[in-house]
Order: sequence, then structure tokens, then C-alpha cells
Amino acid sequence: MTEVPDLDRAVEALVFASEGPLAADDIARRLDVPDVLSALHRVAERHAGHGIELVERGGRWHFQTAADLAHLLRETRDVARRLSRAAVETLAIVAYHEPVSRAEIEAIRGVQISKGTLDVLIEADWIAPAGRREVPGRPLTYATTPEFLTSFGLADRRDLPGLEDLRAAGLLEPVDGEWDTELESADDND
Repeated sequence: MTEVPDLDRAVEALVFASEGPLAADDIARRLDVPDVLSALHRVAERHAGHGIELVERGGRWHFQTAADLAHLLRETRDVARRLSRAAVETLAIVAYHEPVSRAEIEAIRGVQISKGTLDVLIEADWIAPAGRREVPGRPLTYATTPEFLTSFGLADRRDLPGLEDLRAAGLLEPVDGEWDTELESADDND
């Protein structure tokens, strides 16, 4: 093991210069030290409230612009391609039900999805194959990626909004009282 004279500075420099987010284990291995978590937390604390902040997303660390200043950079960012409704629905299903097979996605959506829909989400690095189910036919399953968490500013999948959050934001409109009935029956089962 190499002794790093100023571990915090070395960690900060390594994360800053990396092409993408880094796992703590990768940073420790690059610096040839046993552990860097406390150094990462110190660096994050030191940058808190500044123009850039050190954040952890999906177990990987990177610098990002402070959320309250992001609007200043919007003009310089590439405009992302808009997702089709099918792609948005598919991404939501994968995020909330992962790992999930194509057949399960179709059952939840109520319609078939084209392979292109999954390809777009895989190409965006928001979902990835997550293995095969140990059932007849061994269907391929899909799960979200660390890039999905980073892109949507989530530290963990548990940060996804729940039904009540979506409803409070006006994103779930009851259709002829169906959601109310659904929610009441869910509450009765708890």
C-alpha cells in the first residue's frame, strides 16, 4: 500500500479528472489505499453549498453543478432526444419493478412493446439486461443502470416517487374513480 500524504486532495483530483462516476473501491484501488469513504465524505462536505458538489449516485461518486445553479448551464448542454410515450412507460415499469422481463412489461402496459423501445433505453444506458429468470423459456430480464440514477439525480431506487408523491404533483389523474378504488383496496390490504 502506498501512503497518500493528502488523501482528501488525491481523492478530489481523481474524481474531478475522471471521465465518469467512480466507485469508492475503484478510487481506493487507483490510490492504493484500503478505504476512501471517509475522504469522500469530507470532500463532499467541503464542497456542499458551493457551485459544484461531490455526490454519490448508485454507489458511484462524481462532481456535478449545484442543483440551484443548473439553470445557468442549460444553454450549453446537449438537448436530449425526447422519449416516446412507450419508452417512458417502459422505463417507469423497469424502474419500479426491476428486474422485469419483456412479457411482464407488456402485461403491465397492456400492449406489446417493440424491440426498438428497449433498444433506445439500452442505448441511453438507462436500462441493461439483468440476467435470465429460472423458469421455462428463461426470459431475459431488465433493470436500471447506475447511469439512470445519475441522469435523474437519484441516489438510490428508493428515491423514486411513490403513488402519493405522484398524485400530489398532479401526475396521476383518477380515471372515473379507478385510482381511488385501487388505492383504497391497497390500503385495506396493508
